[in-house]
Amino acid sequence: MPRKPRKKSETGIYHVIVRGIGQQDIFHEEDDFQRYLDTTKKVSLESGVSVLGYCLMTNHVHLLLRDDYGDISVFMKRLGISYAYWYNWKYERIGHVFQDRFKSECVEDDAYLLTVIRYIHENPVKASIISKPEEYKWSSCTPYYNADRNTATFPDTSLILRIVHNDKKKAIEGLKKFTEEGNEDHCLDCDKTKRISESEAYEITKGIMKGKPVTALQKMDQDARNKILSRLRNDGLSLRQICRITGLPFHIVRKA
Repeated sequence: MPRKPRKKSETGIYHVIVRGIGQQDIFHEEDDFQRYLDTTKKVSLESGVSVLGYCLMTNHVHLLLRDDYGDISVFMKRLGISYAYWYNWKYERIGHVFQDRFKSECVEDDAYLLTVIRYIHENPVKASIISKPEEYKWSSCTPYYNADRNTATFPDTSLILRIVHNDKKKAIEGLKKFTEEGNEDHCLDCDKTKRISESEAYEITKGIMKGKPVTALQKMDQDARNKILSRLRNDGLSLRQICRITGLPFHIVRKA
């Protein structure tokens, strides 16, 4: 079934989420977080897509993007390929790093833009990692709060701060107050993959095998088998489901 085209934002602003394949961690050390940020900045400068905000969690990323004269799909593809190449080299692995397709929502007005940036900055608070959003090193909260002393253009804080107030210091104070307010914000979220039933898992497997018996996986060469196992994980099957359906040992499925 063909994928639906992404909805086009009238403002050119999107809230984007990308997550690790199988909801696995994509950042393990500080060096990983920093590499992703550096790559994001580099691709932003080269692609005509501005980064208005971000938050890097261990197994997913929130980005607030504006396609000034670029394309967010191209931006995300270049970012993902670059980081995945480096990640696989560092950890001596092969295969996909990110879930197949990033999620996105359009941000069509100023009120929702403020809600989204608050939601992004509060992610580590809601995950009980820190108590205040400015304490988290890997989000754009601190760059926003220090914008009056910072001339850097990454992230681009100017648009959101101007919405709050024309005076930068008052805008920062206003953003802090807005962020600290109690809220029940509901934005695009990194929901866990819906659990697939055994019958659904079997039908998905049959479709991917394209008429070949599932037992054929046991005699395939490693590269061909790993590609199929990765597709099964991408389509939402758990490791245990794949083991039960294919008869392959857990360590082989997990490694793939």
